[in-house]
Amino acid sequence: MKAPASETNRQLNSVPVDPELVPGARNAVQVCLRVRPNEKVTVITDEATKDIAAAIVRELEAVGSPYQAWVLEELASRPLSDLPREIAEDLETSQVSIFAVQAQTNELKSRMQMTDVVNRRKIRHAHMVNINRQIMLEGMRADFLKVDRISAKVIELVTRAKRITARTAAGTHLTADLNPNYRWLKTSGLISTDKWGNLPGGEVFTTPGEVNGTFVVDGVVGDYLCAKYGDLKGNPLTIRIEGNRLREAHSANRDLENDFWQYTHTDENSDRVGEFAIGTNIELKDVIGQILQDEKYPGVHIAFGNPYGAHTGAEWYSSTHIDVVGRKFDIWVDEQQIMRSGQFLIEA
Repeated sequence: MKAPASETNRQLNSVPVDPELVPGARNAVQVCLRVRPNEKVTVITDEATKDIAAAIVRELEAVGSPYQAWVLEELASRPLSDLPREIAEDLETSQVSIFAVQAQTNELKSRMQMTDVVNRRKIRHAHMVNINRQIMLEGMRADFLKVDRISAKVIELVTRAKRITARTAAGTHLTADLNPNYRWLKTSGLISTDKWGNLPGGEVFTTPGEVNGTFVVDGVVGDYLCAKYGDLKGNPLTIRIEGNRLREAHSANRDLENDFWQYTHTDENSDRVGEFAIGTNIELKDVIGQILQDEKYPGVHIAFGNPYGAHTGAEWYSSTHIDVVGRKFDIWVDEQQIMRSGQFLIEA
């Protein structure tokens, strides 16, 4: 039975708010999204994330902004095959949107349908897939103004660069030759109409020209595989990339190896490096096994599949997108070293 939208708002208002969630929720609404009283907000959540959504809508009420809340399970069965019509229609009337849910297998298509509307209407959109209490207490409490300052310095360097080199003591040795026709994006946590952003924020990224080398994934892998395998520090996945394509993937955990290989061979571009990124959330101390936060951990991460071409300018497409994250990088932008063992050598 579908609950009326106004009833969903009342449901979230009846959920007790954990005071520990308030600083992160306030950061999201007032700092990252800068919601104003005259702006309508679409809030999308699910049963598993209602407590966080409740904290967020209390902050919207404090601002005085009208909002419409939706709980996915009240609109459609999961995993979602498509974005529910009611949400798509509501997004057409909003200036801001917040997506705080737990990812389920094969729901990427529905999320892409949502971001298609966000991109077209230039909605300030906070993407909080797999947000949980730990992330609300850690990454979402960051000083995003500080994160934005370091992100701005990094993007100034990389936009002029021809090559980025990344190495780790674990065995990563990766080079990314950059395509000057592809744009770099800054998603520092301060969200604008130019590009929707993940929260917590803290990265700069582009579609690379060509990536080659070995990446030892001793952090996490993305999408729904993250929840399945968590922190890979003790059992990493080693991948080899040649000509911007995944050529090999090996792990002592054969299930991880097989799942990752199948995911990256869904369509003709699922094995193609679509994203090359540098994490810039300098307030994160380590990988925690949650991709939403871990891809912002200082270092390099890449993603196979969809290159977010609407933003980077890449002309190709994939129906999939999966990030891989490592730890404690040394990074060179052309000849300038900007990170040593996971610590930036430039000041925020």
